[in-house]
Amino acid sequence: MMAAEIRHNEPMSRHTSWRVGGPAETFFIPETVDELSSFLAELDAATPVFWHGVGSNLLVRDGGLPGVVVSATKMLRHLDRIDEYRVCAGAGVACTQLARQCIRWELGPSEFFAGIPGTVGGALAMNAGAHGGETWERVESVRTIDRSGLKRTRQPADYQVGYRSVQGPGNEWFLEATFRFDPDVKPSMDAMKAMLERRKTTQPLGLPSCGSVFRNPPGDYSARLIEAAGLKGHRIGGAEVSTKHANFIINRDQASASDIEELIEHVRQTVLEKHGVSLKHEVRIVGEAQA
Repeated sequence: MMAAEIRHNEPMSRHTSWRVGGPAETFFIPETVDELSSFLAELDAATPVFWHGVGSNLLVRDGGLPGVVVSATKMLRHLDRIDEYRVCAGAGVACTQLARQCIRWELGPSEFFAGIPGTVGGALAMNAGAHGGETWERVESVRTIDRSGLKRTRQPADYQVGYRSVQGPGNEWFLEATFRFDPDVKPSMDAMKAMLERRKTTQPLGLPSCGSVFRNPPGDYSARLIEAAGLKGHRIGGAEVSTKHANFIINRDQASASDIEELIEHVRQTVLEKHGVSLKHEVRIVGEAQA
């Protein structure tokens, strides 16, 4: 008997860091990978499936998500040391937790994971990075599950990895990763704390946001371009370009997803007109517009 939880018409605003988003038609919360595998194997092949972690880099439109949203919040929390230089981390482990534990184990470079505001699964999906480090630089292998519930082990060669970009086999989701660290690099708890303190002083962490909205273009910073375009503090509805960090859009006052998406597009168009640079989204935008 499954201990998994199934909810219907679940508001995605409860599950995204922006605190916006319409309902998921079905919201499935498995407690084990076996439960997930069985559920996927029995699911109608035509039903859309969306994999959800903590929603820290996600904008769900006001019309919500059809089909099934799989929430990994109750599973994939394991974090184990394999040997002298390798660890295995479940996709549900917070990147800050991974950083802290690797520092305790004196495995480096690992401090940069503390600058990633999501989970290992999300970091794998987008090659998240911070402070000069990137997730896939440390990946030795990953385990995945596909649309039919089949589990696989894959190597980095199975993926095309770039800056904030990962392309691999379709309809597969990350369950865990094995990370390898360097024998001659000792991490620093002080360095990690300094990174977190810098985040606190330079980013609007107390307000709903998704972190960086746009990728940095080659040789420049999105925040600099947005600020130079005079967009700090610009509002559409309840959404606002942060006055503290221009590459953050905050839910200032009961914003809708459409407010945020409209503001994202306004920022993109304005930067293109003023600087000739076409910014690319780092945030993932999914779902249907409000009917």
